[in-house]
Amino acid sequence: MSRISSARMKELLRVYFVMGSANCVKAPEDTLQAALTGGVTLFQFREKGTGCREGAERIELARRLQKLCREHNVPFIVNDDVDLALEIDADGVHVGQDDEEAGMVRQRIGNRLLGISAHTIEEAVKAYEQGADYIGVGPIYPTRSKDDAEAVQGPGIIKAMREANIMLPIVGIGGITAANSREVVEAGADGVAVISAISYAEDVADSVRQLHNFKA
Repeated sequence: MSRISSARMKELLRVYFVMGSANCVKAPEDTLQAALTGGVTLFQFREKGTGCREGAERIELARRLQKLCREHNVPFIVNDDVDLALEIDADGVHVGQDDEEAGMVRQRIGNRLLGISAHTIEEAVKAYEQGADYIGVGPIYPTRSKDDAEAVQGPGIIKAMREANIMLPIVGIGGITAANSREVVEAGADGVAVISAISYAEDVADSVRQLHNFKA
């Protein structure tokens, strides 16, 4: 069903940057440009939160950020908005458990990438059945980047999923930094998804480079 191999998906999940205008100190374009220079491997446009862009302004921001990703050959994923993803021809969509039903999303987006948030083994199994290319598991650690975050799980939930033979590519998310990313990967994740550890960093590009060191 997917246009991408599991091995390639795992490579893309290595350092997955999630961001919207509400997560930036500097302009979103400048933040993303620096992150791409540092080496992020996947980007998710998540325009939510206080003061986020709406309507035409939101679409234009998405297009500008998408253009930057294309210049660096980094796939551009849209969070929870299939209509926007189809309008701008995004590379994929990520949905949570409370968003549009993932099986329907898969039908609508065809062979584009589909990521699904999973907090339990049961949700991970269902995500596979719905055609997910990868699952986002978390929050692993406490986070203030998402107002609607679930209860903190710890790396143990990823280990439990692997022990239950969940073979989908997994990216851990929630409170992850260069200091704790290795234990997330050692638990069985293929990479880490990060918001504030990149977007609020004094040196964005360097923060990305440090996150790449989890397998060093």
